[in-house]
Amino acid sequence: MKEKIRDTATQLFLERGFKSITMDDIANEIGMSKKTIYNEYSNKTELIEDCVMHKFCGLSDGIDLIIAMDKNPIEELYEIKRYVLSHLNDEKTSPQFQLMKYYPKIYKNLKNLHFNKMQKCVMSNVERGLEQEIYRDNLNAEFIARIYYSGMNSIKDQNLFPLDKFPVSKLMDAFLEYHLRGIVTPKGKTILNTIINSNQE
Repeated sequence: MKEKIRDTATQLFLERGFKSITMDDIANEIGMSKKTIYNEYSNKTELIEDCVMHKFCGLSDGIDLIIAMDKNPIEELYEIKRYVLSHLNDEKTSPQFQLMKYYPKIYKNLKNLHFNKMQKCVMSNVERGLEQEIYRDNLNAEFIARIYYSGMNSIKDQNLFPLDKFPVSKLMDAFLEYHLRGIVTPKGKTILNTIINSNQE
């Protein structure tokens, strides 16, 4: 029962935002009484925290599986981007910013987890790219990881990048290409161009 509530609530929160969705909305969507939900969760904040952490852990596990496939680092970043996009509904209502505004403690915890995960993944990606000579040999892996994290967060700001001008999937593609073109070697550039061309076909 708890899993059904969490999965339904997560879907609704991602589609319409954390503030917009009420416990009544969730109960109606599942076809159960609100009292049943309160048997599992004492309040909406507790439910949101469970949804957010479960979603993060699921995405984190999926990213780990992609990394374990041992693709070349450039292809790996594109695979991770596709995977994350497919599980976040394009963030149409910018749930991250609603979370930041209305549930700051949950947001802060999620942000720390996200930062640590991305640092680890990107630093590993850069180090493997250096070993394979597809990234420039003068890179500082920690700097690249931090600037990548900063950029990924910036492009989610819909005041800077309004959805009508910058659809999420195209924006992420543009950012990823921008990031990679700054760090690849000629060998890496060939791989990058092949991936970009295949994505456009």
